[in-house]
Amino acid sequence: MLTKIGLGLLLLISIVLGGLWIEYNQASSNPVIFDQSKVIVIEKGDNFSKITNKLIDQGIAIKPLWFKLFAYQKKVSNKLKAGEYELPAGLTMPEIITKLTEGKSLQYPITFPEGWNFKQILQTIRNNPHIIKTLDKDDYKSIMTKLNSEYTHPEGLFFPDTYLFEKNATDLSLLKKSYAKMQVVLKGEWEKREKNLPINSAYQALILASIVEKETAAVEERQQISGVFTRRLNIGMLLQTDPTVIYGMGDDYKGDIRYKDLRKPTPYNTYVIKGLPPTPIAMPGKAAIYAALHPAKGKSVYFVAKGNGTHVFSETLKQHNNAVNKYQRKK
Repeated sequence: MLTKIGLGLLLLISIVLGGLWIEYNQASSNPVIFDQSKVIVIEKGDNFSKITNKLIDQGIAIKPLWFKLFAYQKKVSNKLKAGEYELPAGLTMPEIITKLTEGKSLQYPITFPEGWNFKQILQTIRNNPHIIKTLDKDDYKSIMTKLNSEYTHPEGLFFPDTYLFEKNATDLSLLKKSYAKMQVVLKGEWEKREKNLPINSAYQALILASIVEKETAAVEERQQISGVFTRRLNIGMLLQTDPTVIYGMGDDYKGDIRYKDLRKPTPYNTYVIKGLPPTPIAMPGKAAIYAALHPAKGKSVYFVAKGNGTHVFSETLKQHNNAVNKYQRKK
């Protein structure tokens, strides 16, 4: 028979174990983040104790002993992944461990709009505080070499889209995403192109698409615009498109094109050079690429802006001059 001391000791052990069981259940099921979400950054090399302290420093009600026990139970105490994590209110300690083990870091968006040029892309990347800058923004050739590209000029070779990245992603990693996507989109569209086009490479299609992109924001007009340029290329007529002149002017462009600008020879001045310019002049989207490869049928070889974002298309110079007088000169 148990003595009174033995019974007392057994009762004490039962109370302690019962208390621990209750505390264990509470620790595993009670939220430790209240009111609002918390953000924690785990660096490479952070051990479990340091991660625990970072959580506590963020005001998260972690109990280190239980937190370590839960990690031990899941066999992940040395598998918490580096990254930046947003931990929403209401999470328990086991849920935090799961989240840090899955490695689903906080993602930031960055957008490259259709029609932007490469200089604008680089500036947007450089202005983003979450991106590590590793590139010389003026050394385009070096940038293209790092992308293993066959081209030395970057214009038009990056797909306009919104990209997600983790904190401390490099500028090169973002450019790789955009560059790779453009190669996929361009290859797919080129393979489905119409026959007998006056362009003989996917890169030329990209050049034409970039001009179409800059000439109109009206989706329904893109194939018509492409049709005009395609017919001009077919008959050897100058493209005479202002966006190429502007691109060739570079920083000299101040918002207006003067007559002397139209006559000044540059590799991009299509009022002077025949055919397409040497490179794209902007980032075309998929719709503009499609339009370049599927030009609308017709006879128009002129168009003029109406002032509302759309254009008037003409077959003859006389019709075109009448449209210019009506919509540009207001006669």
